[in-house]
Amino acid sequence: MSATVTKAAPYIVGLTGGIGSGKSAAAKIFEELGATVVDTDAIAHALTGPDGAAIEAIRAAFGTDYISSEGALARARMRELVFGDAGKKRLLESILHPLIRVRSTELARAAQGPYVILMVPLLVESGDYRRRCQRILVVDCPEELQIERVVARNGMAADQVRAIIATQATREARLAAADDVIDNSRDRAQLRRDVEALHLRYLQSATAVA
Repeated sequence: MSATVTKAAPYIVGLTGGIGSGKSAAAKIFEELGATVVDTDAIAHALTGPDGAAIEAIRAAFGTDYISSEGALARARMRELVFGDAGKKRLLESILHPLIRVRSTELARAAQGPYVILMVPLLVESGDYRRRCQRILVVDCPEELQIERVVARNGMAADQVRAIIATQATREARLAAADDVIDNSRDRAQLRRDVEALHLRYLQSATAVA
């Protein structure tokens, strides 16, 4: 009888940064270089999409007014609710976060790449994610550049972006939690060079613990 082969736990790099910092751009480059990217925002969107795994729990907790006619989360209405009510925000998080944790763990364990980039916008705010990662990588840029990028990308008012930034961990807190930092205040070519350099380091570290 053949022995059962247990796959080793993946080497995980937690990737985070404030809104508009360039997390997604950095993650895309890591993916192009061969890393497996697990995006918790994408998982959340799937869970709250039409007939997603979180929809019935959200309906039970918040009512049908927060579910669209397509059977998905009514995102704009929910955003307005939780932005002004910390209790409702915690309630929504209590539904979503355990499901996101389970799914992100499944995807990380199934990873085919040499290591995993676990992209978590609120990683610094969550001790659970910090414990799951061997390294924390913060993509950083000045706040005014964050605002400029989000305004250009999403068409939001600058004050709206500032309000979102105010709900996230401070820049100083993210940098204090970081093992590695990418300064993404420069051009895309520099971002690629910085990611490539870190990719080589992560490959070496993942190989050493395999």
